Amino acid sequence: MKTLSVEETAEILHLNVKRVQSMARQGKLPAVRVGRKWLFRREEIEALLGASATVPGPALSISARNRLRGKVARLSIDGLMAEVQLQIGDQELVSLITRSSAERLGLKVGDVAFAVIKSTEVMIGKEGGEE
Repeated sequence: MKTLSVEETAEILHLNVKRVQSMARQGKLPAVRVGRKWLFRREEIEALLGASATVPGPALSISARNRLRGKVARLSIDGLMAEVQLQIGDQELVSLITRSSAERLGLKVGDVAFAVIKSTEVMIGKEGGEE
């Protein structure tokens, strides 16, 4: 069983350390207080993130509505970058992320993961259209 500090948990959840402490005190995050420190079980925090298509709790909501759930079909880590191929239905989506992000998420082939798409421009193409 791997335990996380408040700082590590805040990094995983992309929250401020004080917010994580507050959520633990309120019982919104599963945690144990040992002396003056809060400890979090890594599996429980990761389960919160992967439990459903929506990120739990208002503090973890994101503005992007384009969330696609898929399975990691291929993971290639080289140097500072990682290429993640998600299988979403009969389609494949490839994303380049940092190596540290892939390691922090604990990504491995077969994992269920989400692609969150936020873009200011989307282009559409059609086979056989004008050039």
